[in-house]
Amino acid sequence: MSLNLAECLEISAAVTPDKTAILFEDWRYTYAELAAAARRVANVLHQKGIRPGDRVAMMLPNTPHFPMVYYGILLAGAVAAPMNVMLRKREILHRLRDAQAKAFFVFDLFASEGAMAFDQAPDCGHFIVVEADNCPTAHGAGESFTALIEAASPEWDAVQTMPDDVAAILYASAVDGRMRGAQLTHFNLFQNAHTVKEYALGYYRADVCVTVLPLFHGFGQTTMMNAPVLAQSTMILLPAFEPGRVLELVERERATILAVVPTMVHFLVHHKRAAEADLSSLRCVITGGAAMPVPLAAQFTERFGVPVLEGYGLTETSPVACWNPDAERNRPGSIGLPIWGVRMRIMREDGTFAAPGEQGEIVMRGHNVMKGYLNLPEVNAEVFRGGWLHTGDLGYVDEDGYFHITGLKKDMINRAGMNVYPREVEAVILEHPAICEAAVVGYPDAVRGEEVMAYVVLEPDISLTAREVTEFCRERIAAYKAPRRVEFVAELPRDAAGLVDKRRLRGL
Repeated sequence: MSLNLAECLEISAAVTPDKTAILFEDWRYTYAELAAAARRVANVLHQKGIRPGDRVAMMLPNTPHFPMVYYGILLAGAVAAPMNVMLRKREILHRLRDAQAKAFFVFDLFASEGAMAFDQAPDCGHFIVVEADNCPTAHGAGESFTALIEAASPEWDAVQTMPDDVAAILYASAVDGRMRGAQLTHFNLFQNAHTVKEYALGYYRADVCVTVLPLFHGFGQTTMMNAPVLAQSTMILLPAFEPGRVLELVERERATILAVVPTMVHFLVHHKRAAEADLSSLRCVITGGAAMPVPLAAQFTERFGVPVLEGYGLTETSPVACWNPDAERNRPGSIGLPIWGVRMRIMREDGTFAAPGEQGEIVMRGHNVMKGYLNLPEVNAEVFRGGWLHTGDLGYVDEDGYFHITGLKKDMINRAGMNVYPREVEAVILEHPAICEAAVVGYPDAVRGEEVMAYVVLEPDISLTAREVTEFCRERIAAYKAPRRVEFVAELPRDAAGLVDKRRLRGL
């Protein structure tokens, strides 16, 4: 039995060729046009020697180019490796090398950073620059996406792939600061989208989905691209979150589904147009990526009359695992019920399962669980021990089967739904010649949930400003990971074992 996730687009194009698939600024793309563009991408890749199983990196924002390239890669039988568009050269280079990418699609706004990484990745043979205005442009060492697509044929038969073949590699940071590429199969991604569409929320052909979540992230990919394409819904693509623009588009296009992280909910509720905005067309707002404050969800529902449904998942779970399925069964403060076909339990430290109300680690198994991390067999053995995916999240399940998150086993900062791992940030800070020690922790923030703070010990007789530390980090890692606050200390507190005591730091 073969299965290629991109066939969802081909089927939708065959059934509803003239239905609007994408709204983006003044452009409208039908399903037939989107599918034809994806086929052109597949032809380009084949002409460049990309074969089934090869990895193709992409660094694209929420523009029509993302689904064109993403599904085009899959149609060619290759593996898509999307990247966060905020990454810097060193982060991009690691992904190119780890995935052994054979080609790299980069949006023109990020081409300079991408080019520096590409130049140091000899195995990556093709650098394709995607023009924002769709006008063919010379790009030095890079090739013009628009020129290549215009010359390519729109005829292509999808390469036959198997359900267990890898479709996408999505990277996530780990506690040790090492990036891990989660290998998600065609079956993982198809079944997750299908389950969300049919059993979790329900997507319909008449739905209009506001796609403001980044598509390079699993949450956006499944809930705001793969599931809508499967349902033949319309997607409104927004490359950046602007609360006023979101309110305007929901009203004008009578949008029915909006997916966001809690920080976005805050800005929508407090926007100057919130009192007059008409969001009555929305069936619901989906939220995930971070804990949704119950008072904020209630405030949104009171102001706009729209239920806020919280869910839970991981990059490693395609990503949806748990969901409050509808307004009637919604339980604010919980992450909901496991979706169809997914088994979730609370595990004690000794490997036994906890009773309702008892805290432990959330573990799961099911169709959504990744094939494993790329190139990390030892890590895979640990994370899949006992036949369960160990999430590193702490929680409990109540008497009615609803799951609740209570904390993290792993050292992580959740900034506006984006995971920041202190070890990675500390390693960058310590590259500065004036710094001898550093410790990074999170601190509470009313808008973003948590912010990043660094405690820094300088070398003797050296001076440095907090701004210099932050800018040093921003030059080397994505801006959202850089510390917002920097405090210089004479020494870091340590526990009896001589390790940095981060509990004390958080209490300072």
